[in-house]
Amino acid sequence: MNEPQHRTTHLTTGANRPVTVIGLGPMGQAMTRTLLGAGHPVTVWNRTAGRAADVVAEGATLAATPAEAVEASDLVILSLTDYRAMYDILDGAAASLTGRTLVNLSSDTPDRTREAAAWAAGHGARFLTGGVMVPAPMIGTEASHVYFSGQEGALEAHRAELALLGAPRYLGEEPGLAQMMYQAQLTVFLSALSALMHATAMLGSAGMKAAQALPELLGSTDAIGAILRAGERVPGTALDAGEHPGDLSTVTMMGATADHIVETSTSLGLDLALPLAVRAHYRHAIENGHGGDNWTRIIDGIRAQP
Repeated sequence: MNEPQHRTTHLTTGANRPVTVIGLGPMGQAMTRTLLGAGHPVTVWNRTAGRAADVVAEGATLAATPAEAVEASDLVILSLTDYRAMYDILDGAAASLTGRTLVNLSSDTPDRTREAAAWAAGHGARFLTGGVMVPAPMIGTEASHVYFSGQEGALEAHRAELALLGAPRYLGEEPGLAQMMYQAQLTVFLSALSALMHATAMLGSAGMKAAQALPELLGSTDAIGAILRAGERVPGTALDAGEHPGDLSTVTMMGATADHIVETSTSLGLDLALPLAVRAHYRHAIENGHGGDNWTRIIDGIRAQP
């Protein structure tokens, strides 16, 4: 497998401007190294100071306190466990936030993201929500991209630095949008991982090793995008129009398959949480008289009810 190709060219605007990174898990360390490699002075802070040793050895400056870290740069990037950690760390440094840009790349709910944006604004800081869509080893590579939402001016002011981490994809002013996109993407990802493990367990019951099963199953996951695009030039267009043409597949047909998966999993003694959840989507659509519609009709039972 080829190693990720790191970016070799950078935007020049804002070159060498200082950046602060708070939170030095694998993601925070990868961001710090990427910024250092592009020539930016980077100040870091972490609740467990020992985690900073490696990046300090590579040129980062360790701040003694969160306030000192914030004051070192106009751009402060947060890579934390959740948004609660932001308050725990920065409440004592709130007086230093005025005029600075906070970019929170931590995972949490859209509602907590909106609350954080209001909190930052209350302390005179500009706020961007970010959702990083690659693992730490891919930060700074051509494959990396980051969803942003919040104050567009804040993104444009620091686009040069942020683009080093991954191609910025701006979604809009509403602070919760990037977090919502991140959660939506992870919904697909985590569900697919569970499906892969369930399918591997099914095949394993027949004596097939994972090393034989997974390459075959991954071929199916790779093909999903192509299958959806083959049926519609821009996937989702019919869905937006409220159209569910059942000329290629129907809820009834897909629901029958879901029934068979539940029956097979039951006979094998496998956990039924995933197949039962999937089957429930199709049964709901059939019970509501939509068995002849395309499988996309299952979204009716998933959407929030008025």
